[in-house]
Amino acid sequence: MAKRILGIDIGYDTLKLALVSGKQVRKTVVTPMPKRLLREGRVVSPEAMGELIRSTMRENGIRCSRAALALSSDAVFVRNVTVPQMTADQLSLNLPYEFRDYITDELKNYVFDYAMISEPEKKEKGAKAAKAPKEKKKKKNALETFEEEQAVQTPEEAAEGSISTAATMDLLAVAAPTALISESRDMVRKAGLKLTKAAPGVCGFIGLIRSMQDSFRPASGEYCILDLGYQAIRMYMFKGDRHEVTRALEFGLSRIDDALADAYNVDVHLAHTYLLTNYEDCQSKEVCLNSFNNIAVELMRALNFYRFSNPESELADIWLCGGGAAISALTAAIEAGLDNMTFHSADELMPGGRALEESYSLAQAIGITQD
Repeated sequence: MAKRILGIDIGYDTLKLALVSGKQVRKTVVTPMPKRLLREGRVVSPEAMGELIRSTMRENGIRCSRAALALSSDAVFVRNVTVPQMTADQLSLNLPYEFRDYITDELKNYVFDYAMISEPEKKEKGAKAAKAPKEKKKKKNALETFEEEQAVQTPEEAAEGSISTAATMDLLAVAAPTALISESRDMVRKAGLKLTKAAPGVCGFIGLIRSMQDSFRPASGEYCILDLGYQAIRMYMFKGDRHEVTRALEFGLSRIDDALADAYNVDVHLAHTYLLTNYEDCQSKEVCLNSFNNIAVELMRALNFYRFSNPESELADIWLCGGGAAISALTAAIEAGLDNMTFHSADELMPGGRALEESYSLAQAIGITQD
């Protein structure tokens, strides 16, 4: 019997918990987040966040000892990199320098990890390379299972004896602040859990794609997952289960809240409630429709840029998730703006399918638990 694990996704607006056993989603919870508890993807108070997780579990009858945490895209760096074939020890020395143009802080303050994301490039047939020396097993680093979640082949396996040996390795590389990992452990410990998995949110989507490929695969083999979030809107592009790129709009539902707050002369928290409940049919008013159309235009530009950069792409399918996926007027504007795309509901990504409540907001919480 598969062990239970609690997937945790901490958003600016809501906390998402998903109790999962193998491919079975046992229970899910979506609860409002206290304001100002998350800043730039980092939890301001791990103790308070841990207590919120613990109380939410208790109130909803969730019993579990293991946790998988989706790390915020605002707090970590994720890159696709190609490096020469090397051993794990060599890679641990070289990987930090792949981020030197992105990280302004000292590299020693970050944890680096990787995963093989495609079949390595092969040398010409008959070219035989010398075996790389075997290395002792190392203790998992702070991003405990990032490699295990994504690995197709380890560097040792790629390096050890075969007639065709990899000349280069394509990796999904990640850099996370050491302090973030330490805070995350303390947070889940405060909730009475043990952190057994921690990985960037994009890995949650990869987990869902791998699960979904058994039942559905688009004709192009490409996926776009559109996350309509509170602080930002992101388009995640995949070829199969390989993450290609993320296009981000540096605004989300919060911008619509600001416009509604001005129009109704209320604070932004009440405006957000108006938006979600469609108070006085506000979603059909000009103030909202203008915001929805602006988002659709920006997404069209992002998609066009992706196609320009990838002329061979045949991307035709988009899956909607995030809090904005529940706003029908917003999704209608996006579908009209990207009228050559086929749109799918987030519940198609989920192991629980359409029976799963509020699936649009649970993608990363569930996905981060998947192998």
